[in-house]
Amino acid sequence: MSMPEDIRRGIKEALWEKLDQLSWLTMSDADHSTYYEQWAKSPDIGGKLGHFMDPRAVRVYIKDTLVKDYARERLLESGDQVLRVLNIDPDIAVERKFIKPHGMRLSDGRVVCWGKSRDWKHLLMAAFERQWATKSSASSSVVIIETGKTLDTGARDLVREAAARLGVGSVVWWE
Repeated sequence: MSMPEDIRRGIKEALWEKLDQLSWLTMSDADHSTYYEQWAKSPDIGGKLGHFMDPRAVRVYIKDTLVKDYARERLLESGDQVLRVLNIDPDIAVERKFIKPHGMRLSDGRVVCWGKSRDWKHLLMAAFERQWATKSSASSSVVIIETGKTLDTGARDLVREAAARLGVGSVVWWE
């Protein structure tokens, strides 16, 4: 039995509202797991979904469909905020946008990438590769949204050192 669109949309909208209220993108994976369990067992979310799928698949559906789409969309929407964090004029033209990881190439040749702290290696490599591909001398920047993976000074020092060796101009944490 397939899920009616109005029910799916209603669950998605209610869940996304909760995710916004929780500042989901900056929460740790452990906190995420707790909420997945709560939502899977709640009558409003898991109960409704369980009518249209195997109840054992509800948690996975919430995580891999509803929340993954939320994170992707909210990160994509955060480009203007990323520019502000880096003190870059938000009116600068964007030549190209990227996903996986999120980023953009600006009209002045700079490359900006952003994402969660657990993905710091991917972010640095993406900034390096995208900047290298332009053959531009402009520097690249990375904004790391802290989710608990690079909280301590040692981890941040490692990230900064890797960035310096790759020629990434700046790394900024968004907390």
